[in-house]
Amino acid sequence: MSPKSNQVVITLVSFLTYFVLSSMLAPIGILSGPMAEHFGQSITDVTKQFSWLTGGILVGAVIALFIFDWISLRKLFIAIYGLVALVLLSFITVDSLESARYILAFVGVGSGIGLAGAAITISHSYSEDRRASMLVITDGSFSVAGFAIGWTATYTVSQEFIWSATYQLIGFIAATVAILAVMSRFPNTLPEERAAKPSPWPLSVWLCVISLFLYTLGQYSMLFWLPNYAATVLVAQPSQAGSLVGQFWLGMFLAQVFVAWWVLKVGVRRLVLIASATTFCGSLPLWNVSNIEWLIVLALVWGFANLALLKAILSFATEMIEVPSARLVSLLLLGATVGTAVSPYVPSQIVEWTNTRTILLFGSVCYGALFLLMLGARRLDPRASNITT
Repeated sequence: MSPKSNQVVITLVSFLTYFVLSSMLAPIGILSGPMAEHFGQSITDVTKQFSWLTGGILVGAVIALFIFDWISLRKLFIAIYGLVALVLLSFITVDSLESARYILAFVGVGSGIGLAGAAITISHSYSEDRRASMLVITDGSFSVAGFAIGWTATYTVSQEFIWSATYQLIGFIAATVAILAVMSRFPNTLPEERAAKPSPWPLSVWLCVISLFLYTLGQYSMLFWLPNYAATVLVAQPSQAGSLVGQFWLGMFLAQVFVAWWVLKVGVRRLVLIASATTFCGSLPLWNVSNIEWLIVLALVWGFANLALLKAILSFATEMIEVPSARLVSLLLLGATVGTAVSPYVPSQIVEWTNTRTILLFGSVCYGALFLLMLGARRLDPRASNITT
């Protein structure tokens, strides 16, 4: 395989790893109802079980801080996604919620490592001037998966298919990742193969880590409970409530297509500030609207308003460092993963204490705090004195 073809294939592998993770997270709000009925549990109890998935992602992100110093990217992709595929394809045999939680935990650990591996692959395969654009393009798979799997889950529920059918489909996608990894060559991450010494991390990098935590916590808190809010408060039909997730991810995808070009014009330093502001503003109408038709439109607008913020922050942080190491990329993703990990549990507790509308307000608060942190990170950016506006 030629170097150019190999770069295309490993980029596709990175694309699909994001697709798998998003596919596991996106339909939670849609499938929690059928799962609750299947297992004879309440929706809040079922939603809490997905903490095993997000907790596994967190464990995987922690492991990723060190594992790339010991095992090559290629071996990890083959082993992890081969096993994830087998586990997801066996989901149809699950007969208890306890068994489901262990499968979710295993898939979460594998996805947490794989997500870091994908970001490291892109960071080491493209130069700094193209890195932000390629990270955004790769992250577009997250939105594509959210839209496609969200729609698929909505369809399977409306047709009364078994709830695990969606996860079995994801198993085939994971198998594709393993097969492509067998055919490819990946960048070296082992310490003895790195020529340059990693640079120290400034305070602005740590502010980016916290910002990524707030971003995913706010996003998934709102996204997990938005369908339930529509169904219970706005008395929406199941198809309408389920479509909110797909609308959000469609908006995200359209924004990522736009940002992949736009970031080359405005630069990532400006993008993170603009995107954090629009993400906050885009979330505000969601908990103030009382009409389901308007909420469906606003979910699309909210998705677009995100402007690929997660990958913009990731690229912004790595560009602060002359030699961004695999451990730095893993740390940044760990911040995002912690937010994802606690997002099923924390909102469920808030709902028990208050109501679903409070969750949407909570998400906006997270975005507001993120915007303030981005203001601080830009001011503390060690490159700021060398950049002219």
